[in-house]
Amino acid sequence: MSQTSVIHARIDPATKTATEKVLDALGLTPTEAIRLFYRQIALRKEFPLELRVPNKLTAATLAKSDAGREIERFATTKELYASWDK
Repeated sequence: MSQTSVIHARIDPATKTATEKVLDALGLTPTEAIRLFYRQIALRKEFPLELRVPNKLTAATLAKSDAGREIERFATTKELYASWDK
């Protein structure tokens, strides 16, 4: 039997539930996801995701989007692309 170590982490229930829904859709258990995450750190010898703090404009735009304000919707990609030319 291989030797293992235990990791304990606390996370808020809403984040746990939302994350486990995504993992379930991917066919992964939380333990498998953590193992995958750790394996990527070990293989890359760095954090496997790019983490950045958004600037003020980006943060404000994301907050508006989260609140459902100033959102543009398009019926087709053609309409979306046309909006870029305006």
